[in-house]
Amino acid sequence: MRKPNKSPSLFYLTLVTIMRILFGFGWLLAGITKITGKTGEISWFQFPGQFLTEYLSAAALKPHVPVFYKYFIEHFCIHWVIPFNYAIPIVQIMMGIFIMMGFRILPSVLICMFMHVNFILSGNMNLISLTLYTSAFLILLNLQKSNVFSIEHLPLLSKRKRKRKQYAHSHPVTPTVTS
Repeated sequence: MRKPNKSPSLFYLTLVTIMRILFGFGWLLAGITKITGKTGEISWFQFPGQFLTEYLSAAALKPHVPVFYKYFIEHFCIHWVIPFNYAIPIVQIMMGIFIMMGFRILPSVLICMFMHVNFILSGNMNLISLTLYTSAFLILLNLQKSNVFSIEHLPLLSKRKRKRKQYAHSHPVTPTVTS
């Protein structure tokens, strides 16, 4: 009697990989449009702090933004607008590239989710936000499968990872007692 094949199909792995690449592309485009400016909007880099100050001030006035987040905006974010102005688009571009390449997927998706939670808490909820957030959860649920077609599975990187695992297993850490 044959055992059922438990490995995922190539179609499923390809589908998860395409979802990961599109998710990364969404974050890459979000960062690029903040730097270059969308049609009819100003670039975050052209007038540093202007758009973000207006956005945060408007978010603090929205009735559906939680009180604790309004406090966070008013007492922290407003004072650090310029560093956030440069950090947000650069991190979005980096995370988009990392996710598309399949490099450090878990930390990259978690950073994107952290940023996304902040966008949602500030009152920015739309269909694109919901799609990106849902995609992040699906990537996390299929993390091993989304890692199959990635840069981390290149022969050179895979060999290094195997050597680290072998070294870790052959050299167990023993607790030491100090008095």
